[in-house]
Amino acid sequence: MIKNPSTSAVLQSRKLVTAVQKIQTDNQAYPPRQRANMTTEAANPQSGGSSMLASQRESEQTHHKTEEKPKAFQRMAPYFPLGYKEAVYQWWTSVTPTVAERNVISHIPYLREAVANSTAPLADIPSADHPGSTETSTDIDPYGPRVWKSQMVQLSGKNRGLNEFSVERVGETVDDNLVMLHGYGAGLGFYYKNFESLTRSKGWKLYALDMLGMGNSTRPPFKIHAKDPAGKITEAENWFIDALEEWRKIRKLEKFTLLGHSLGGYLAVSYALKYPGHLNKLILASPVGVPEDPYAVNADMPEPQESTFQDEFTQDQQETTKTRDNNNFLNTKNNEQQAGTTNAKRRPYPGWLVWLWDANVSPFSIVRMTGPLGPRFVSGWTSRRFNHLPSEEKQTLHEYAYSLFRQRGSGEYVLPYLLAPGAHARRPVINRIQDVGRQVIQPATESTPAVKETGFPIVFMYGENDWMDVAGGLAAEEKLKQAKVKALLQGTEEEKRKESGAAKVIVIKKAGHHLYLDNPEDFNRVMKEELDETRKHTLKEREQSS
Repeated sequence: MIKNPSTSAVLQSRKLVTAVQKIQTDNQAYPPRQRANMTTEAANPQSGGSSMLASQRESEQTHHKTEEKPKAFQRMAPYFPLGYKEAVYQWWTSVTPTVAERNVISHIPYLREAVANSTAPLADIPSADHPGSTETSTDIDPYGPRVWKSQMVQLSGKNRGLNEFSVERVGETVDDNLVMLHGYGAGLGFYYKNFESLTRSKGWKLYALDMLGMGNSTRPPFKIHAKDPAGKITEAENWFIDALEEWRKIRKLEKFTLLGHSLGGYLAVSYALKYPGHLNKLILASPVGVPEDPYAVNADMPEPQESTFQDEFTQDQQETTKTRDNNNFLNTKNNEQQAGTTNAKRRPYPGWLVWLWDANVSPFSIVRMTGPLGPRFVSGWTSRRFNHLPSEEKQTLHEYAYSLFRQRGSGEYVLPYLLAPGAHARRPVINRIQDVGRQVIQPATESTPAVKETGFPIVFMYGENDWMDVAGGLAAEEKLKQAKVKALLQGTEEEKRKESGAAKVIVIKKAGHHLYLDNPEDFNRVMKEELDETRKHTLKEREQSS
C-alpha cells in the first residue's frame, strides 16, 4: 500500500471527484417537481414521459465522445451491474436505514406471520425505527412464545449508543446469553437467517448488536490521539470494545457467549483479553486478522480512508455455495503443524481497488460521494454477495446495505489502524490467542492469591470456500491446546479442577466468508450444538455450587 499516492493517482482521484460533483450538481439543478418526474419516468419507462432522461443520456453520450472516461471508470464498469437509470431511481426513492433494517427483519419466519395476523393496533416488526417488542404466540410460532425486541441502548458520552435486537423465550429462566457482533461496515440485519433458529434452544436469550459507528448505532466522530503505531492500534480496538463492555454492564450480564464475524471476531478476541472473566465461550466466524503477515505488522500506518477486503467485491456467492473446498481443509489439517507460521492467502487485487487504495478512497466514501450513482457502486458487492438468495430477499439486503454504506463515516475509519491491505492484522490474533481465557481476573493481595481465568471453549468457523485461510484457525487451535497443557502443568489444584479450555476448527460446507448467510442451515446446526454444550456446562456449574 502506498501511503502517499503518486501524482497520477491524485489526479485520477480529482477527476473522479469532479465527475461525481458534476452529477450531483446536474441533479440538484432540477427543481423538486422535475426531479420527481424523473423518478416517475424511471419507474415507468413505458409511460412515454422519458424525454428528460433520454435528453440527459444524449448529453452524456455527446460529452463522452469529446472526453474519454477515466481509465479507473473503465476498469470498474464490469463490477457494477446496476444501470445508471435504476441507480438514480433507487437513490431518489431509497428508504431510511432504520426502515431498511425493518424490511430485512420482516423476513424472519414466524415473526412475519405473527405481525401479519395480529389484530393489535400497535403490532409491528420491532426494529430501529419501531423500538419496542412483539410476541409470537404458539398458535403461529411452534417454538414460541418468544419476544422480539429492538431498542437503542444509550451509552455515556455524546452521541454514543448501540442498536440492539434481542429475542427472549417467554416463561423460561434465562441461563445463558448469546451476543452477536457483525463484520466491517455491516449490521445486525445480516443475521436475519439465524435469529429464529438460534432462539429455539431453551434457556437462551439472544442479543444482536450494531457496533458503535456502524449499522444503525450512533455514529460519533472517530478520532485517534495516540502517536505511536501500537498506541493507535490499542486505541482503535478500545473504541469498540469499551462500548461493548459498557453495554454489558447496562444489561447486567455477568457471563455470556460471544459470536463475532470477520472484524467482529477480531474485536471479540480483543474484548476477551481486555475484559476477562465475562465469557463462557467464544465463537469466531471467519475471523479476520488471525495469521501473521510481516508486511502488515511492519507497514506504516495508512490514512483512515483506506480499506481492504478485496474479495468481498469479487467473490460470487452462487459459486461460493457450491462444494469446492478451496480451503483444502483436510490436507491443511494433516500438513499444518507449525502454529503461527502459516502463509496467508495472497490473491491478485483488482486494478480498480488498487487504484482506490492508492488514492486513499474508501468504498463507503465512494458511495456517499457519488450521490445518485451510489446504488450502482453498492450493486457491485450486493449483486455477488446475495445472488444465491430469493429475489425479494436479495433486493431487501441490497437496500439495507446501501442504507448503511451511505451513512456518515464513523466506525469505518478504524480499518486501516487494525488491518493492512489484504486484510492482514497489524496485531495478529495468532500472537495473542494463547492468552485468551488465561487472564488475571482479580490481582493478588497480601492475604489472597490472584484469581485467574481457567480457560473456556474457543470455536473457529470457516466456510469451505472462505477467503479467510483456515490454516490460521488451525494454528490458533494448536497454540490454545499448548496453553491448556501448560496451565495443567503449572496451575494450582483449584485451577486444574476448574480447567475448561478447549479449541476446535469447524468448516461449513457450501459457504464462503459469510458462512452464516451462505449456508444458514449448517451454520445454525453447528451453533445449536455449541449452545447446547454451553448450557449443559452452565447447569452443571450451578448444580455444583448449590
